[in-house]
Amino acid sequence: MHVSLDTMVDTLKAAAESSRLRILALLSRGDLTVSDLTEILGQSQPRVSRHLKLLLEAGLIGRYQEGSWAFFRLSDADSARDFVMGLVSSIRGADPQVERDLERLTSVKRKRQDRATAYFSQNAASWDHIRSLHVPDRAVEAAMLKLVGKRPFQSMLDLGTGTGRLLEIFSPLYRRGIGIDMSREMLTVARANLDKAGVSNAQVRQGDIFSPPVERDAFDLVTIHQVLHYLDDPARAIHEAARLLRPAGRLVIVDFAPHALEFLRDEHAHMRLGFSDRQIADWFSEAGLDLEDAQEFEPRSGNEARLTVKLWLGRDRRLLIADPANASQQTRVSSIGEIA
Repeated sequence: MHVSLDTMVDTLKAAAESSRLRILALLSRGDLTVSDLTEILGQSQPRVSRHLKLLLEAGLIGRYQEGSWAFFRLSDADSARDFVMGLVSSIRGADPQVERDLERLTSVKRKRQDRATAYFSQNAASWDHIRSLHVPDRAVEAAMLKLVGKRPFQSMLDLGTGTGRLLEIFSPLYRRGIGIDMSREMLTVARANLDKAGVSNAQVRQGDIFSPPVERDAFDLVTIHQVLHYLDDPARAIHEAARLLRPAGRLVIVDFAPHALEFLRDEHAHMRLGFSDRQIADWFSEAGLDLEDAQEFEPRSGNEARLTVKLWLGRDRRLLIADPANASQQTRVSSIGEIA
């Protein structure tokens, strides 16, 4: 952290208290509400709220609203996050109080998992029906991982994150991941799944895909997986997603090819019956993206009513430089140092 002496002193004062250090250690494992923290710490809500206020003022943590619930997380600023992780890594496993806190945290996360399981049980039948009409999800996930590559990058945003699955499978690659979804029930599922998978470098927030509560020009990878067909204005969603990309950042969309299964509109709230390559290419172009790849996944055999899954990769056009070896060509350099 490159800060002034006074700022560093204020930051150290904010962290130099046992309850606040315990809070930082807990938030390093995931986002929590005031109720979660009062349960884990065994302290009153006003006292916990006071500690959170001081940590917020010091810029060590962040806060976001989800309906009537307020969630707290480590700061999005890399310098503040690195500072906190350096502090808490020194006390994990060495302090009995912190270890007891982490045991209670496990209990809180188990309750989340129970709520997620109940929600899945109520909705599993309709989801399984749709899944039976197309290629297995794992095949598409494998293609996405291959397309994105193995080079680590700074940040990922998953719009309409649902169960948080994409945040899970890409977690070894990104330093910071964020998932956005309007449904509090699905966010409960996503948090439970990320906890279960041990993913600590991602968080999920409630928000609108047309106005996501994140900064612009900030993400190396943005994903929209099986979401566009629920939207009345997919072009606008793509345009908004493009504005969140860093120069030469990538947008990956997974959805259905054009089809005629009207029951999905009537029974499952699908507003669009698939998308063509031309539609996506035009929307990408209008949003300042180049369509770099389009892949198709044929449905399982034996189904009369079937869905073809499509995968599209777009890249932000900014940060184009001339190739010194060939002045007539251009080389695209991404924000993570990748040559395309």
